[in-house]
Amino acid sequence: MRFYLGTHQPDWLHHLNHRWFEADQVPLFVSHRRLADRRTLFPANVPWALDSGGFTELSMYGRWVTTPTDYAHHVRRYMDEIGRLEWAAPQDWMCEPVMLAKTGLTVAHHQARTLDNLLELRHLAPDLPWVPVLQGWEPDDYRRHADAYQSAGVDLTTEPVVGLGSVCRRQSTTAVHSLVAELAAAGLRLHGFGFKTLGLRKVGHLLASADSLAWSLNARRRPAMAECFDAHEHCGNCPRFATRWRRQLLDSLTPPPAPSAYAA
Repeated sequence: MRFYLGTHQPDWLHHLNHRWFEADQVPLFVSHRRLADRRTLFPANVPWALDSGGFTELSMYGRWVTTPTDYAHHVRRYMDEIGRLEWAAPQDWMCEPVMLAKTGLTVAHHQARTLDNLLELRHLAPDLPWVPVLQGWEPDDYRRHADAYQSAGVDLTTEPVVGLGSVCRRQSTTAVHSLVAELAAAGLRLHGFGFKTLGLRKVGHLLASADSLAWSLNARRRPAMAECFDAHEHCGNCPRFATRWRRQLLDSLTPPPAPSAYAA
């Protein structure tokens, strides 16, 4: 599993050569909302993936105020000026009940708008690395959304990665575990948005990739590490803490089960 370290600090893309980093072994996950207003962008020294910032935008406005054309323009700038962008999430519509209450729409509406946005972005900028995202709430919602992609001519089994949305707050549940196992068995290379330790311990071996910013919240709740004590009060934006957390998390994950010697 490829694990992207989430960060609020876009400058890490350029400064990830400091001694506490592991160079290319630490891909980053950065939100469009942290990059969009930057006048100057610097070339990345590490690979990274782009989050569209949809949860924040829908929470604030109950709709997307950033147009697909504007978003595509920004992502092209990131590709040209930052580089090393592995993939970009579309402007998807999350399906948590709190988000449906914000928009006043149904799960089906959110799914249709997520699919339509991917198709529009691929039409506007077919050379950029857009990835599809499955949205839903109940397991059958995700199955129907996968069918809708197929009907629209998007074969999810051939995509380099397929985002799995609206699961970060229930990632360690049996329902999500079964859903991930089912989709992975169908040939989808899933990316788990916002997966934390418990979720990764259950399904990490079934995911192609995942990301998390959980380290920052953990760090804000405790004093700075001893080696950082003179630098800051807490390590909520500390690359040393972040990469150490990532390493410890990955070391704690159970290896995927070995293939059976009696498998046909």
